[in-house]
Amino acid sequence: MVDDRTTRAVIRDEALRLLALRGADAVTVRQVAQAAGVSAALVIHHFGSKDVLRESVDQHVLQLFDGMLRELTCQNALERDTGSLARAVLRHLPPGSPVPAYMRRLLLGDGKAGQRLFRRLFEVSRTRLDAMVTAGEADPGGDPAVRAAFLLVNDLAVLLLRDELTDVLGSDPLSADGMTRWASEAMTIYGDGLGGAKAGP
Repeated sequence: MVDDRTTRAVIRDEALRLLALRGADAVTVRQVAQAAGVSAALVIHHFGSKDVLRESVDQHVLQLFDGMLRELTCQNALERDTGSLARAVLRHLPPGSPVPAYMRRLLLGDGKAGQRLFRRLFEVSRTRLDAMVTAGEADPGGDPAVRAAFLLVNDLAVLLLRDELTDVLGSDPLSADGMTRWASEAMTIYGDGLGGAKAGP
């Protein structure tokens, strides 16, 4: 397949991969340049500094997730209940994408990009919960904001603890088989509680 990305995009994508793998403190401009097959001077020419390069990667990842989240809150998706954030990631990103790992670093860090992403994710969770309540498929509970946050945190666990879950479950929860396995059990718990159908309403 022909790689039609611009040099700037190649540098950004390699920076994304390295930052997701090692973290910002452990990655240098020279390492990014080597991975992208260009000189360090060219990286600086395109981005000015390592901090600006990292900000560019942040914005790129936020834009990717904005697209996924718009899909989750469009009317057709709400009517079909096309699934969780993890399912959206599985549909939109190729296997082995560094984006989920980078997202984890964003959310667990103290930067504004991570805060913006979490707030956007929370808004989506509220929208989906409101739609389920309107459709008679869910109860808003005594504190809808907390309920939406609870559902979001459970959804994010698949992304934030992906490696650890793969280790203990023996399958990647972001693979097609792993997601089917995870979703089946999660929906059973949401529907029937930990006691199963015998637990009653």
